[in-house]
Amino acid sequence: MMRALWTAGSGMVAQQANIDVVSNNLANVNTSGFKKNRIDFADLMYQTIRQAGSPTGNGTQSPTGIQMGHGVRQVATQKILTQGNFQQTGNALDMAIEGDGFFQIATPDGTVAYTRDGSFKRDNQGRIVNSEGYPLEPQITIPQNATNISISSDGIISATIPGQTTPQELGQLQIARFINPAGLDSIGRNLLVETGASGAPISTNPGADGAGTLVQQYLEMSNVQVVEEMVNMIVAQRAYEINSKAITTADEMLGQAANLRR
Repeated sequence: MMRALWTAGSGMVAQQANIDVVSNNLANVNTSGFKKNRIDFADLMYQTIRQAGSPTGNGTQSPTGIQMGHGVRQVATQKILTQGNFQQTGNALDMAIEGDGFFQIATPDGTVAYTRDGSFKRDNQGRIVNSEGYPLEPQITIPQNATNISISSDGIISATIPGQTTPQELGQLQIARFINPAGLDSIGRNLLVETGASGAPISTNPGADGAGTLVQQYLEMSNVQVVEEMVNMIVAQRAYEINSKAITTADEMLGQAANLRR
């Protein structure tokens, strides 16, 4: 009977983690470039009371065994990297990646982080930076008097400079791809960093070697579907409730056993 208490307790802990993941998804429903997470579960070890195939008599054996499970645990949270919807902004430096790839961001400690959030601005030096002020990598500087900033689908940034009749090319934007992008580590602020599971980044021009292309004046929104997350929340809530009921039932059965008299 004690096994039931611990088994159902592990189910409640697992569903609490499930709700934590769903809550984070819903909290970021309006976060540009956010990718929803999914939690994966696995059953715990089993106590084998009788092994399948063990002898039951003269020349006979058990076709099935007896195993008692010990519950469930969470084994992974995986990012679902499906494309989010595009929202037109009218801002010349806003970009969305249509397809595979990540923008590369130079962080203050010198490492490169990665993001799908394409809401970029200009800092006081004219560099293209994200909302935290971290520059886009490779760094591209836009002159103060530049107008009509244009970003092509393959990442060429150009602008009109006063006194010139043709637009001037300012730089080539590159994006990074990973063998296993789900293995990237989230560090907050819409940034991801490389891990051993993700593999090394492969920097390339947009549209080359299977990389996505750029869409100017658009942002990729979160791929969180509110209705889907609400259904997941209801399922997790009911599973939590049922596991708590199993604990109550096991406790009542223990109470009846404790109250037995001669």
